[in-house]
Amino acid sequence: MLRLRDLRRITRSLRYRLTVGYALAFSLMLIGVGGVLRQKNAASLDEQIRDALDQEWAGLLGYLRIEKDKTTYKALWFYDRDQPDESFFVQRLQHVYEVTDAEGHILSDGSGVLQISEIYESLGRDTPAQIAAVLNSKQPHWEVRKTAKGVPYLIRSSVVYDAEEGRKPFFVAIGRSLADNQHILDQFTWTWIAIIPASIVTGCLLGWFLAARALTPVLEVAQAANRISGSNLSLRIPSRGAGDELDYLIATFNRMIQRLESSFNQMRQFSTDVSHELRTPITAIRGQLEVALFTASTADQYREAMLNSLQDIERLSQIVRALLLLSQAESGQLALQKTRVNLAELVADVVDQFQIPYEEARVRLTSDLQEGFAEVDRIQIERMVSNLLSNAMKFTPPEGEVRVSLQSVPEGLELVVQDTGSGIPAAHLPHIFDRFYRVPGSESSAPERGLGLGLSFVAWIAKAHGGTVRAESVPGTGSRFIVSLPVLSPSAPALEPADATVSSGMNEL
Repeated sequence: MLRLRDLRRITRSLRYRLTVGYALAFSLMLIGVGGVLRQKNAASLDEQIRDALDQEWAGLLGYLRIEKDKTTYKALWFYDRDQPDESFFVQRLQHVYEVTDAEGHILSDGSGVLQISEIYESLGRDTPAQIAAVLNSKQPHWEVRKTAKGVPYLIRSSVVYDAEEGRKPFFVAIGRSLADNQHILDQFTWTWIAIIPASIVTGCLLGWFLAARALTPVLEVAQAANRISGSNLSLRIPSRGAGDELDYLIATFNRMIQRLESSFNQMRQFSTDVSHELRTPITAIRGQLEVALFTASTADQYREAMLNSLQDIERLSQIVRALLLLSQAESGQLALQKTRVNLAELVADVVDQFQIPYEEARVRLTSDLQEGFAEVDRIQIERMVSNLLSNAMKFTPPEGEVRVSLQSVPEGLELVVQDTGSGIPAAHLPHIFDRFYRVPGSESSAPERGLGLGLSFVAWIAKAHGGTVRAESVPGTGSRFIVSLPVLSPSAPALEPADATVSSGMNEL
């Protein structure tokens, strides 16, 4: 036997609720269909019996004549009694009928037989007021009456004029039993009532089976989701290929897992970057302080140790600020404040700011800028250009040249920063936009060592504006960085703006 806990678990399951809902809907549908069919059958049977009475009324006008006998009127039936069909038809008319004058007096056939049948007598005679209403309307009157035993009859009454002058109206009524119609409707009703329980049981079993079939993919999704953890976020649920709501659920779930995987990777990368980049300056600071503590004997030696430590601490602060800013940018917490900007003027301003540093490095900086407008975040675009120019200056030897160009292309605007530096080997090009990635051996030619985050920021800024960035390089000849920006970039979501103290550490990376 089922325990109470198991019963509760079953009744709370989605499969049970779907089955109950299906059974309830199926039951209501059966009851509704039965009611509609019964109503249709009743209307059809009523129409049939009315048509039969109309036909009988037409035959009555051919067999019944009302004639005046001196001072009274009598109702006479003219038909061939030797003809079985005519006799049967007239007898049928006389089964339920009544003939009266305008005052409600029942006519006779001249031999003293009143023209009213026993069944009609049991239904109740018509009052003079009812007769007057029918005669005045001159339209057929329909009425359902019941005998003392409850047998229903449909009565059709109307006016018939005398055969001689055709001016005196008489009341004539004929009827037919509705017992057969009621019996047919009762049989239909009870048959339908007997069908409903069996249909409901069948519907419940079918609903239980269909609910299980429908929920099988959902259970598969749940089982697959249960296998996903922080160590295997690369797992994806395969699509069923049906294009239905479950496939949409699977696709949405896979996109959610992809976002989670991206977030986990960012957290993992951030942890790795922090542990890797902070180890060196912390070790250096500790070493310098230990040396000063055990070996320094003069104020100048202590001052030199403190100065070196402060320089390493400053570098440590730059790394922390840069990592926080890049993490905010890649997680979508850094909002873009877009305005319509003339990119030629913006790039020209940044180029002018770098002329003096380039002159000190004995590197020629030129530009060829074609006017173009775009909706961008001015500060971020300035930082992107600054990082590209700083990167080019570091790796371009004296007497070299860096050329900046801006031109219109079918996709939007294209910013190119080209230098005559040492170039980048092809094997390293796919990784230069990764965090802290440095081309091996490149530091020897650079005047100072960077953090390896500048190009990561360039890639993020381009992507945030709906654009792309790519690098082309030939070792020994130089490198080209091409940034493509749409003229009207997609709107960025309004997220929480980054802290101004963090944003300040974005340049010179």
